[in-house]
Amino acid sequence: MVKATWNGITLAESDKCVVVEGNQYFPPESVRREYLKESSTHTTCPWKGEASYYSVEVNGETNNDAAWYYPAPKEAANQIKDHIAFWRGVNVEVE
Repeated sequence: MVKATWNGITLAESDKCVVVEGNQYFPPESVRREYLKESSTHTTCPWKGEASYYSVEVNGETNNDAAWYYPAPKEAANQIKDHIAFWRGVNVEVE
């Protein structure tokens, strides 16, 4: 089981994560979306494609662009389509 937490709140939990480049990508149905807010940030990976970001909001605090996903990845990364990964202080643990 893999769990992502920030400020004492579980953001995601799954035993079906996909690991790419050392990052745990959570299936969309395992993420508590009430803590995610769309961001206007986008980045591009040469082999995965364009990533979109979410800011994480918990108990009135915001962690900007702390989650990302690939809504339309390149074919080589299709296994992470719409899966969400976390960083910037979000604790991701394999239990």
